[in-house]
Amino acid sequence: MSVNRGYEDDSQKEVDIIEPKRNHQNHQESEPPDEGTLLSGIQTYFSDEKVLIPQIEKDGFSFRKLWAFTGPGFLMSIAYLDPGNIESDLQSGVVAQYRLLWVLLSATILGLVMQRLSARLGVVTGHHLAEMCYRQYKRAPRIVLWLMVETAIIGSDIQEVIGTAIAIYLLSNKVVPLWAGTLITILDTFTFLFLDKYGLRKLEFLFGLLITVMAVTFGYEYVVSAPPQGDVMKGMFIPWCEGCDSRTLLQAVGIVGAVIMPHNLYLHSALVKSRDVDRRKSSNVREANFYFFVEACIALFVSFIINVFVVAVFAHGLYGKTNNEVLDTCQNSTMYEDISSVFPADNDHVDADLYKGGLFLGCTFGIAAMYIWAVGILAAGQSSTMTGTYAGQFVMEGFLNLQWARWKRVLVTRMIAIVPTFCVAFFSRIEDLTGMNDILNAVMALQLPFATIPTIAFTSNPNIMGEFVNGIGNKIVSILLSILVIAINIFFVIDQVNHSDLHSGWMVLIVLFGIAYICFNIYLVIHMAVNMGSERLAEMPFVQKYVTHTSNNLGFGPHRNTYASIFSIYDIGMYRRTQNTAQSSH
Repeated sequence: MSVNRGYEDDSQKEVDIIEPKRNHQNHQESEPPDEGTLLSGIQTYFSDEKVLIPQIEKDGFSFRKLWAFTGPGFLMSIAYLDPGNIESDLQSGVVAQYRLLWVLLSATILGLVMQRLSARLGVVTGHHLAEMCYRQYKRAPRIVLWLMVETAIIGSDIQEVIGTAIAIYLLSNKVVPLWAGTLITILDTFTFLFLDKYGLRKLEFLFGLLITVMAVTFGYEYVVSAPPQGDVMKGMFIPWCEGCDSRTLLQAVGIVGAVIMPHNLYLHSALVKSRDVDRRKSSNVREANFYFFVEACIALFVSFIINVFVVAVFAHGLYGKTNNEVLDTCQNSTMYEDISSVFPADNDHVDADLYKGGLFLGCTFGIAAMYIWAVGILAAGQSSTMTGTYAGQFVMEGFLNLQWARWKRVLVTRMIAIVPTFCVAFFSRIEDLTGMNDILNAVMALQLPFATIPTIAFTSNPNIMGEFVNGIGNKIVSILLSILVIAINIFFVIDQVNHSDLHSGWMVLIVLFGIAYICFNIYLVIHMAVNMGSERLAEMPFVQKYVTHTSNNLGFGPHRNTYASIFSIYDIGMYRRTQNTAQSSH
């Protein structure tokens, strides 16, 4: 996409948007690379269409401008509502009743802090997080970073696809098996491509509609179950957990691990590029940062309320219940035969998941409650699989500088996630999937530093962010919050390993992986410290040789008025090769 120019009216701007390829080529032939220059010349999204921001003369807050900026935050918030999060909410209510709602609120606020930084990176630089990683890391660590992020995307996608398959299984009255439901989600690829043809705003409207479906369906369950409002509010705002045991503590850790998705930072930093912001003007960038932050606050507030609905429903219905008590409740239900095969006849506490939760709602509040629950899970799964496709697109495009056609990238992205998911579904019974969510949350928790550390590093570099660089307050808060979340998640992973009956050979592999994992995190922290202004580290020969690109000019002299310093020698070479190709074609 060519760099924004000055326009006398909106019609001229629309002409430039309609013909981006021609204008981009003319721009490349006449001007040197700047913050609008593409890495490869091919961009997955937003090259053919950007949302125009209305120019309003009056000062102050404008709902028209907020509407123009509305979209990326709601697509980002879907990661807070995927089936993995819904199942974590359900289990939180079953295990701790309302006592962990404040943890959910805190995790959502923490997520907002990190999403704000990733959105600012995309707005200020015009490049998303994966593209910046391509520019700022050397090849070997960049490839490792890409593999870790892809692992997080696959883990999240397994949760989303399995959740969608469970919803289809319930809605089809058990006619469509789990493995067939995973195959049906392959159609998301073609649906995604088909809807993309109709324009970005229509696609954003679809996601807004799916969020509305989730709010209505889970809200219905909340109203029907009628949990005590006083207990809900107390659990939400009083950070205390009276009588909590180790199981409850682990559930609290699981909430944090489920809410903050590593790949979501990559997604949000790319989605904000869909708005036509003239980054040459500080006032326009500042305005975009403000409205994107307001939109993210609204979107995450909506997602938080939906999550509260789920926690409260099962806190009221299943907390402290045994399997026998559930069987007694469902004794007169027409689904009793199925219930008896899912809930064993014993006095153990219920170990709930999406499937068991749906059956419980059906036999307690009527068959309609089960189908409405399944519709909500289906909306969560469908929307999150499509945003997962977005995330996969941006990550592959940025880290690998791919020049494939869009449909090939979408197909590869979907197949990477579908193949392991199909294997899980084909070789597992639906009743045996309860523990899978915890394992996948642990896997994604390990990948969290590979999103938070680069985000903090780049947004704290004055040569990248200019006047929009993180202040000392932002740096301290983001670092402390990241350390807290990463420490909690690592604790969660270690506990999962300790409670697993693993062979000694597997334990050796896990220890070796742990050492490599810690070393790579140290590498990223050193790189982050250099970006933050540690001159002593930046001057060390080891750091200059193995950590930083000398061409990236990460020195910390006087701040510049432009963002040209973020572009490496690679960009100049790419620009020259593009020029030569264009001239030879003529």
